[in-house]
Amino acid sequence: MPISNIIAFDDCPFTRDHKGNVNVIGIVCAQTRLEGVLRTHVRKDGKNATTQLEKLIWTSKFAPSLQLIMLQGIALAGFNVVDTKTLSEKLELPVLIIARREPKLEKIKSTLLNRIPGGKRKWQIIQSLGEMEACAEVYVQRVGIDLETSAEVIRRTTLHGRIPEALRLAHLIAGGITTGESRGRT
Repeated sequence: MPISNIIAFDDCPFTRDHKGNVNVIGIVCAQTRLEGVLRTHVRKDGKNATTQLEKLIWTSKFAPSLQLIMLQGIALAGFNVVDTKTLSEKLELPVLIIARREPKLEKIKSTLLNRIPGGKRKWQIIQSLGEMEACAEVYVQRVGIDLETSAEVIRRTTLHGRIPEALRLAHLIAGGITTGESRGRT
């Protein structure tokens, strides 16, 4: 059965000096049709992103129909790294991480190891996924889904540009509810 029911997450904008929680918006789409909006929060540079996403999905009315989790990058709220292998295992859903361009891993590693509490563990999570792969005009990391299926899902769920509609909507809604107006690219 092709993957069509997706939940995608993006964090709300926050200032560099922000401390505390950052809202995270979840968008549920059936291919490109918006089915629902969810909200949770995670700690800036914290370590609760995996558990917060898991809890939000499990308690959602959408949980029974979901087939895939999408993230725009592996971290939310700065460096609150999502342990995608654990999330995939606990929810029994594949996870697809999408980035518009290849990340600068050395810069990420340096920041995590030198400036972020728990950075060593977070870097190990990132490393365990391997390097991002080119796929359907974006870069991906994936858990529980092969590269060919990932490309098919990205193509079928993208209306404008290169980013799937669920991620695009999560970005726009997160920006709009935080600043009063959405802006920028996904």
